[in-house]
Amino acid sequence: MRGRDLVSVDDLTAAELGAVLERAADLKRRSRAGEPTPLLAGKTLAMIFEKPSLRTRVTFEVAMQQLGGGTVNLAPADIQLGTRESVPDVARNLSRWVEGIMARTFAHRTVVDLAEAASVPVINGLSDWEHPCQALADLLTVQEHLGSLDAARLAWVGDGNNVLHSLLLGAVKMGASVAVATPAGHAPAERVVRRATEIAARSGGAIAVTTDPAEAVRAAEIIYTDVWVSMGQEAERAQRLRDFAGYQVNAALLRAAGGAPKVMHCLPAHRGEEITDEVLDGRSSIVLDQAENRLHAQKGLLALIL
Repeated sequence: MRGRDLVSVDDLTAAELGAVLERAADLKRRSRAGEPTPLLAGKTLAMIFEKPSLRTRVTFEVAMQQLGGGTVNLAPADIQLGTRESVPDVARNLSRWVEGIMARTFAHRTVVDLAEAASVPVINGLSDWEHPCQALADLLTVQEHLGSLDAARLAWVGDGNNVLHSLLLGAVKMGASVAVATPAGHAPAERVVRRATEIAARSGGAIAVTTDPAEAVRAAEIIYTDVWVSMGQEAERAQRLRDFAGYQVNAALLRAAGGAPKVMHCLPAHRGEEITDEVLDGRSSIVLDQAENRLHAQKGLLALIL
């Protein structure tokens, strides 16, 4: 996988996805044992941020440090992608100085253009279409808690957004089933659902899309939600809160699932909107495991592609 980009989860085969998760789990064990892993000594990752970041910035910086490398943080004012300098020109220049580029952008096209022009690996740290690094952390977390991704039962309740797109593609590659409940008009993109359905037909996974949260969570082992109003959607806030009424992950929804489902959220959370404090901070919550696993999953990816 040396030299590969990660623009979409679909850039990885099931075997490659499994390899990233295996390497991530190994590096996590070695880190907790205090074993140094300077696999990327002398290498530098450039990090481009068009959006604010807590988890992405900290976990990539720490990942590179723990692997013996370094980072260069590039804020919006430093580059002004597409205005002060074209995206391809930025990519070509960075390729002469660093061994990899991570970009957290508004438009997915920006990440695609970076990957097409760069001669070093480009990682999608989040775009409006996908969030593949979050999906890696999510799959690692599910694997840790359920023992296996094969035949795992996941339910998504809320917006059919970039995080869901990556989760759908990654989960079905590993043989999991995903039931999605979104309000009308907020379903995941048809072409992502279509592609994930094609993958599921070969992997043994499954996808179901509904507007009924109780139906989606029935018998789920994992219930996942995300904010209803993402960065850049603030003008739609009032309408979105009306659209998503009834899609909150709360104690009643967990009871509707039956069993003892774990609850996931990629954070940051809008407490009292998509999820209640009682659930987010409760015994079912594994959101901090997810947040920690951003570090380990990204270390696994970086170790393989850089």
